Amino acid sequence: MDTSWFLKETELAQASGVSHLENMPFLLIPPDHNGHAVILVHGFCSTPREMRALGELLYQHQFIVYGARLPGHGTTPDDLAQQLVENWQATIRTGYSALTREGLKVSAVGISTGALLTLDLARHTHLEKIILLAPFLKLRHWLAEHVAFLSRFIHYQKKNITKEELDFYYSLRPLKGVVQINRLRWKLKKELSKIFTPTLILASTGDTTIAAGTAQEIYAGLASQTKQIHIYGDDIPHGLATENNPCQQDVLRRCLEFLSEELSQPVVPTD
Repeated sequence: MDTSWFLKETELAQASGVSHLENMPFLLIPPDHNGHAVILVHGFCSTPREMRALGELLYQHQFIVYGARLPGHGTTPDDLAQQLVENWQATIRTGYSALTREGLKVSAVGISTGALLTLDLARHTHLEKIILLAPFLKLRHWLAEHVAFLSRFIHYQKKNITKEELDFYYSLRPLKGVVQINRLRWKLKKELSKIFTPTLILASTGDTTIAAGTAQEIYAGLASQTKQIHIYGDDIPHGLATENNPCQQDVLRRCLEFLSEELSQPVVPTD
């Protein structure tokens, strides 16, 4: 299997200033893989580490797994503030193209902003399946709609991060990065009806980051003939894929089962 594209990704990460090993992109190739690959896409101000537990589980079940690192993550908030959504899209599409060139069937799993990028990839390519963890079309904070204006005067939003998490999450969130998220979510809101990929959505009522009901709105808007949604309760946080979620193992189980199911659905060409 040609992994030169991934070596370039790791070199770029190192050159960009990623120093912690767990913040690097990862590629897991089982000795006897099942012909399926899964792209994992982390969230805003996070790193590939956020999706590592799911990646390890999929690897144990013979999936090839690519944990992407979105540009500007695992480095500094200043670096993230300089990134455009097109840079994030390019990273995901590079991995997709490399995996499909190997003749693999490719699916994708994204969390939060990574879920938006997963939807965008499904809109423009053929994915076997997608899983959206805590996806959104609207953020809970009422000022999110006005962030383009606010970013001219306020550069960062302070977020409380534990000492143990500081190596893996930014405590300062660049508002210019939220501007890029808005560009993506506003575009996707108009294009959900053009996405036909089999989809699993997992979200929670305890999510304080995204607006209530926004995951259900995505579910209703998708044109997928095969789609499922499960909403966890008030005690479940935004970070569904990490150990901070008391239902993490249930999330991982649902993801594995959905990706392992054989689904028959006509392929709808993308433009």
